[in-house]
Amino acid sequence: MSNATNISPAKSRVEMRCQDAAERITNFKEVALGYSLEEAVSEAKRCIQCKKPRCVGGCPVEVPIPQFIAAIAEGNLDEAFRIIKSTNSLPAICGRVCPQEHQCEGQCVLNAKQNPVAIGRLERFVADHFIALDACGQMGEITCRLTDPNVKVACIGGGPSSITVAGYLAARGVKVTVFEALHEMGGVLVYGIPEFRLPKQGVVHKELNALTELGVEFKTNCVGGKTIRISDLFEQGYKAVFVGVGAGLPKFFGVPGENFNGVLSANEYLTRINLGRGYDFPNYDTPAYRGRNVTVFGAGNVAMDAARWALRLGAESVRIVYRRTKAEMPARKEELEHAEEEGVILTELVAPMEFHGDDKGNLKGVTLQVMELGEPDASGRRSPKPVEGKTTYLDTDLAVIALGTKANRVLLEETPELKLNKYGYIEVNEENETAIPNVFAGGDIVTGAATVILAMGAGRTAAKVIAKRIGVIED
Repeated sequence: MSNATNISPAKSRVEMRCQDAAERITNFKEVALGYSLEEAVSEAKRCIQCKKPRCVGGCPVEVPIPQFIAAIAEGNLDEAFRIIKSTNSLPAICGRVCPQEHQCEGQCVLNAKQNPVAIGRLERFVADHFIALDACGQMGEITCRLTDPNVKVACIGGGPSSITVAGYLAARGVKVTVFEALHEMGGVLVYGIPEFRLPKQGVVHKELNALTELGVEFKTNCVGGKTIRISDLFEQGYKAVFVGVGAGLPKFFGVPGENFNGVLSANEYLTRINLGRGYDFPNYDTPAYRGRNVTVFGAGNVAMDAARWALRLGAESVRIVYRRTKAEMPARKEELEHAEEEGVILTELVAPMEFHGDDKGNLKGVTLQVMELGEPDASGRRSPKPVEGKTTYLDTDLAVIALGTKANRVLLEETPELKLNKYGYIEVNEENETAIPNVFAGGDIVTGAATVILAMGAGRTAAKVIAKRIGVIED
């Protein structure tokens, strides 16, 4: 673009425009509005183009970060997109939901004296400009190979790790079929992350449609271990199988009263709203549970998502309850800030002792144990411990439990040859291959609940090995 040279580098990090908090809690539209061209070029020119860029080492999918940022600074968005897509098949998604502050941006040398380059926002900017391209253009390949129907690979699970495997191999001529248990592809991208953080039609579906055009076959309503089995796939001629089924079994506290109506796991709450379109009842027939006084237990990104959805569904008050303090909350800083701007209340140093219901079995309140911080635990965070004899009571008619997830054992029990670790997750080697030859795994079913980009990194690692194993020649 000819005017890029006339744009000066920003003196400080360019902030991204957002919907006003008072307005955004009345709609379901995306909160962050993205960069303009001028903002993107100005931010890109802050990059000092290190000779030994640490940011690349912080990226699980190894995006050539300095190179794509340099292309933006020159106004060459075509080249920036080509560079990003050489390693990342879902940049519009990653630019929105990846924890860049702990990964690429966390390694940026500008952290020493000022804010790091906004790598994630720049990635999103470029991806949004090209998301409507044809499949080969989106994949960033110079040429797309014709699909060879005799070279087949199967992916079980339709989330980020499997999608990454599918994109990498399909661009290299491999016939990939992705089997998903639910009625829609995308995994956590569609059932977990809210519309106001990650638009489904405008972003997720467009990136998935590009894979369909590339020859990837998506089959929904196929439950791994029931509808399909790994052994069956090999009998059908698949050369390799990738298992990316996630870890979707919710955790609970195990305290009295968790069976009252109005106590939900974050999995159920978010799935009903996101995948079931429960926010648009009666146009969709999966209504969301709406509370007046909502309490969310947990302090990660999932807890923030649940709390912010509750506000948009009309709750009078929404409170996040956490047994530690705000300083220890694992949620992304941006998500925590957005939640507080929208009116979510943070209640620190308390944990549930017992949920209470009325004579009809509906939740009406919770007794909370007051906590204090003791010595650091194994992760370095100070461990919470109860303050003897000190409790408090909170009125609530909807409690959402966001404590994380563990492995769903349906596929695992049907495939005893898979070796599991002590936590019940699949064991893999450095190539992400399981104990079964030519069966690979990645994402939450290997690591436990983690991030989208880490799942994609695992998928990319496995896809490279599969490509070599089945004789696909690298470009």
